[in-house]
Amino acid sequence: MEILYGRDQFARILGLTERRLAEADALPELTSPDGAPDAYSPRHLSAYRATLGRRPLRRRLRRQLFLNFKGGTGKTSLSVAYAYRLAEMGHRVLLVDLDSQGHATRHLGYEGEQCEHTLYDVLIKRVPLDQAVIDTPLSEFDLVPANLGMSTIDMALMPMAGREYKLQRALAAASEDYEFIVLDAPPSLGLLNLNALIAADDLLVPVLPDFLSFHGLKLLFETIAELEADLGHSLERIHIVLNQYSPTTRIAREARRALETHYPQFLLGSIVRQSTLFAQASSDGVPICAFAPGSRGARDVDALISEVVGAPAEGAKERIA
Repeated sequence: MEILYGRDQFARILGLTERRLAEADALPELTSPDGAPDAYSPRHLSAYRATLGRRPLRRRLRRQLFLNFKGGTGKTSLSVAYAYRLAEMGHRVLLVDLDSQGHATRHLGYEGEQCEHTLYDVLIKRVPLDQAVIDTPLSEFDLVPANLGMSTIDMALMPMAGREYKLQRALAAASEDYEFIVLDAPPSLGLLNLNALIAADDLLVPVLPDFLSFHGLKLLFETIAELEADLGHSLERIHIVLNQYSPTTRIAREARRALETHYPQFLLGSIVRQSTLFAQASSDGVPICAFAPGSRGARDVDALISEVVGAPAEGAKERIA
């Protein structure tokens, strides 16, 4: 994950003026033998936050699951951007990749097949969670990777006692280390996703502005209702996120109105607009907020965080037609 910040962007993330940043560059704890850098890395960001005390107030842990039983909704690009941006803002974040395809892992520039441990080892082989965690260059942001070994996890969970609660118990070991645990789940209905639903406090459901997405929503809400009836577990918050929205197409506008009609209590006001930069950022192994911080995609992620988390974020008040 190769990320560099220009001086303007770096100062803006930290909430500093150019003058204050120049003063910070001269501090003995932060001074480089080569002088002030022309570009800053995530390691710089963590170091400057720690030295200058530029950290937000610590929040109570929230476990937030990104899930839709329909594939192709842009869920992984959105969950990775959401998680990384929270960490960029100074929150302690763990991103857990639940998908055997390892898309979230690759989106951050890592190859799951080269990782020593994944969530499979944690849930099935009882490897401690911290042994599966990858420390990224941004010290506030950690990753539990995934690879193809995850493809058999549902079968491995089947004969186990308390199989529905394995993920919840594994994440409990990290409850003091993070403010947000973001779970990126595959578009499927199985034991692992049942574990994810039970482990989560909040559910975020990215939906495309087309009518095929409604079938996935119906199945998901039926599953949630069964989960509550059979296991007594209720999610605290459910948010539907309209993703890849273009107001110029009639079908997108009609799909938005249908969501507003049928799911008004769950549909967020924040909308993530259609942007090819999400795909470009993913192919480069960089979250969009670092790949193109001034883009509408990055601003829409800020708006999503502002609405879901309640944290002020640049661009959060931008109105979308």
